[in-house]
Amino acid sequence: MIFPFWRIYWNRNEGGELIHLDEVYKMTPDTLYIIPPFTSFSSRFSRSHTYNSGIHVSGRHLTSDYDENDYFDSSLIHFFIHFNLGVPFDNVYPGILKIEVTDYLKERLEYLTGRLKIENKDFKLTFNLKLQAFIKEALTNIGPELWKAINIDDRVLKVIRFIEVNIDKKMSNSKLAAHVNMAPNSFARLFKEEMNITLHNFIQNRKIARSCELFEHTTKTIEDVAFDLGFSDRYHFSRVFKLVTGLTPGIYKSGKYT
Repeated sequence: MIFPFWRIYWNRNEGGELIHLDEVYKMTPDTLYIIPPFTSFSSRFSRSHTYNSGIHVSGRHLTSDYDENDYFDSSLIHFFIHFNLGVPFDNVYPGILKIEVTDYLKERLEYLTGRLKIENKDFKLTFNLKLQAFIKEALTNIGPELWKAINIDDRVLKVIRFIEVNIDKKMSNSKLAAHVNMAPNSFARLFKEEMNITLHNFIQNRKIARSCELFEHTTKTIEDVAFDLGFSDRYHFSRVFKLVTGLTPGIYKSGKYT
């Protein structure tokens, strides 16, 4: 999920934990957890925490055939949404945002989770609209943290848009700085101050995000993707991919990492 998806997480019961920058967030049913793109975090179920490293996931879709009460103490009843907002909202500062579950949000959660027990694909238009309304309502409760993205310096935003359009090309600091008539060192400092990430790392993240999208939605080989994104060769691409995602492109492409 390195592609710039936002995440909304909600657990019906306790025991879920999110870890970000050495801080542990103990998840509770009265809180929504909203995670902006490119936030480095991990999660675990504290009451069934077996592994110390790696990615280990097991679970099932909770349908109407199951009684939640049978799983309430032994499993985490977890609801999640992954969605994309586009520029500039892909570039909100990384972190984990906590939102109180209001009566309205609680009512919507009960409706959405109830429908998902009945159908989990080929959603009707009305369900999609209600899901979008829920996302918008949740986001409006964030406050200033979300709207930081709107106040990004125009020069930085202009370069971000240039990077998105030219993600398949090699891009140097000097070329990007020249795009907004700045000296390379000055622009690099400005970018880091605005985005809380270096320009070089931002470009790497965006290229790898694009590569994941290509792996998910095309039949391109690793060599093809490396070439399409301006890497010198497969090996350079593989090094960067693993640095960003923690996985090799081969493992990610195979889907055998859960």
